[in-house]
Formats: sequence, C-alpha cells, structure tokens
Amino acid sequence: MINISKESIHHIPVLHIVKQDKSKEKLPFIIFIHGITSAKEHNLHYAYLLAEKGFRVILPDALYHGEREADLSENKLMLSFWDIVIKTIAEIEVLKDYYESQGSIDSSRIGIAGTSMGGIITYGALTKYSWIKAGVSLMGNPAYVSYAKRQIEALRQAKMDIPLTDEELENLYSLLAPYDITLNTEKLAGRPVFLWHGEKDNVVPFQDAYNFYESMSAEYGNDRDKIAFLLDKNASHKVSREGLLRTQEWFVKHL
Repeated sequence: MINISKESIHHIPVLHIVKQDKSKEKLPFIIFIHGITSAKEHNLHYAYLLAEKGFRVILPDALYHGEREADLSENKLMLSFWDIVIKTIAEIEVLKDYYESQGSIDSSRIGIAGTSMGGIITYGALTKYSWIKAGVSLMGNPAYVSYAKRQIEALRQAKMDIPLTDEELENLYSLLAPYDITLNTEKLAGRPVFLWHGEKDNVVPFQDAYNFYESMSAEYGNDRDKIAFLLDKNASHKVSREGLLRTQEWFVKHL
C-alpha cells in the first residue's frame, strides 16, 4: 500500500508519498516540483510510481500555487516567474534538511525532478546543490538568462506592461546567472540527468535543452549513459507516458 499524507514543513505545504511498509525506514529521497499554474496534486502519478520502487517522495506547492495560491492575475503570476523559481530552489534545501533531521532519508541518495517550471527549477537546483545525486527535467529550460530575455521580449511583443526598468532587468539577469547551468556546466559534475521534451512544445521549446545535452554529452565521455535526452516527435507541452516511465527507470538506475 502507498501512503499519501499532507504535511506542512516550515509553512511549505507538501504531499509525502511512501510505501506503508517502508515508511519508518531511511529511504532514497526525491523532491518533485510542479509547473506554473499547477499544484502538487497534479504530479501524484509520478510520486506513486516512484514510491512503488521504494523512494520517499515529496511534492511541494511552489510560492503562489496550490495551498499557497494568491490573488494574482495570470500576467502578474508570469511576471513573478523567476521569483518563484529562486524561492523554490531555496525551499528545496529546507525540505531536504527537515527530512534529514527526521532520519527518514538516505542523504547519499537524493534526487530532484519536475515538469515545465519544475523542470527549470531542477536545473537550478543541480547548479546550486552538490548533494543532489540525480535529476530529471521534463520540459525544462536550462538556459536561465537567455530564456528570461526571450520571455521579456515576448511580453514586449504582446504589448504587455513590464514594471521593470532596463537596469532592473539587467539586475534580474545577473541574479539568474549563478543558477544557469549552461553558464556553470562544471557544477553538473558528471551527475546523472535525464531530459525529456516534446518536439512540438511551443510553451518551453526544446532547443535550449537539446543544445545543453549535446554540449554536455562530450564532457561525460565514458559515462555518457549518465546523461540522456528523449525528444518525443509527437508531443507538445505534455509529458507522455513514456516520459513518465523513463523518469521512474532513471531514478531506479541512478539513485
């Protein structure tokens, strides 16, 4: 039987998923992050399959999402995108520290995964935290700075009001640079990472992720099996069942 429990960790609402007969054990640990406008409950199918394989899985609500939802318009939410990303990266460590202090996780086997915004957060977390041992980014973009610039340009093209001066935008790009794994490739340090994308994805186009995969593949050398990219030619901005199952397989193999 799989247990699903609602918890609040330092004011972060989470779902905690684990096999009932393993709930008291020290287990490998995965934090799975949802996409923008989504919520923790929307990724229960990932957590269920991972828990079946013996992982302890945490699904948190990101800032302004799920139980933390604020009265923000979609435009304001999108303008808060990078604030949410950076806040969530910080909260990943808060969650890890809590479950570590409870003696319920194996600190040598910690994974991070996410869809869309969660996939973007996955790259930033891998850049910041060396204690993450494996990652899965589903529909994520690793190139924070160039992606943020394209987002701003798209907002301008749409004639949306951007309440930031040019100087404030430059400060934003400088803030994002340390989390941009394409600018800090040494931080990946040969850790296993799986990338999934739909070729028809117009929300988070796949090219930046594929370019990152191509550039890193050579650096992995004899360990190329530790980095993989699956491009689904028929998919748009929705992960296929194959992507779901490959996520489970990746963590079973590498965590």
